[in-house]
Amino acid sequence: VKRISANISIPFTVGGGIHELSDVDRLLNAGADKISVNSSAIRRPGLIDEIAKHFGSQVCVLAVDAKQTEKGWFCGRWTREAQERGAGEVLFTSMNHDGVKTGYANEALAALADRLSIPVIASGGAGAKEHFRDVFLEGKADAALAASVFHFGEIKIPELKQYLCQQGINVRL
Repeated sequence: VKRISANISIPFTVGGGIHELSDVDRLLNAGADKISVNSSAIRRPGLIDEIAKHFGSQVCVLAVDAKQTEKGWFCGRWTREAQERGAGEVLFTSMNHDGVKTGYANEALAALADRLSIPVIASGGAGAKEHFRDVFLEGKADAALAASVFHFGEIKIPELKQYLCQQGINVRL
């Protein structure tokens, strides 16, 4: 985390292995701007309360790895509880869409965004510029995460930003 923070000029979030406040403190002091909790918050929901109380809600991102089944998605109640406990954002990853590059889970994202008053970050599914447009317009996401399309140069970030701007989506150029 220290090496990364010394070499980039954008905010970044760190997740994994965060079980108690001392973990959060260590990561923030190393240069992280936010932390992401997932299974540790499921095991001990009070961790979200503690993080929000000691560091502020803006530091705490709830990561949700969701999978759609025949019965639907099962994260609505938990995300509302996390918001009430002090989570400042929800990172929603559709395991069904992750890595397949066919678009985000826009219907589930829109339903989640309608339920919550905190920002929703979409993850899982980006494969084309249009997928980003759709996740903001149809999925009502506040932000969208992507990895391989950027890592492998399939989509150039400056070109994506220009495209989104042309589509009427507010983006910093």
